[in-house]
Amino acid sequence: MVDTVRADDTVAPPADSTRTPAVARIAALAPSERRDALEALVAQEVRTALLMTDDEELPHDVSYFDLGMTSLLITEVKSRLERLLGRTINANVLFNQPTVGRLLDHLAEDLLADVLVAPPAAPTPARAAAPADDRALVDDVLRDLYRA
Repeated sequence: MVDTVRADDTVAPPADSTRTPAVARIAALAPSERRDALEALVAQEVRTALLMTDDEELPHDVSYFDLGMTSLLITEVKSRLERLLGRTINANVLFNQPTVGRLLDHLAEDLLADVLVAPPAAPTPARAAAPADDRALVDDVLRDLYRA
């Protein structure tokens, strides 16, 4: 499922509110699979910039700089992700919180929340009112406590 979003889906940012092909593919997935697909897309872009193979582990909690990225590479990844996702990514996010995990959180929570949000949960049945006996018992206990 995750491999349905490819990093080569580069298109110019849409002029209107239509989704890019990459975002449309993510949105078409089951809600439980969308964040994983976004993670795969982001990881692929970072791996490409770092000249990493798919077999190499990409730590999500290590700074881009510690991984060997330069500010130029970070800007390149930002531009590619903007084209893929059709969203503007604030450069401050990349430099102030420079990890794959934090970038993924930002994309999921701020830029793509409309796509990654899970459908509303089924309404829970209304809680039945406590039987009269239970209410009477509570009233008695509270009265006893108040007198003490």
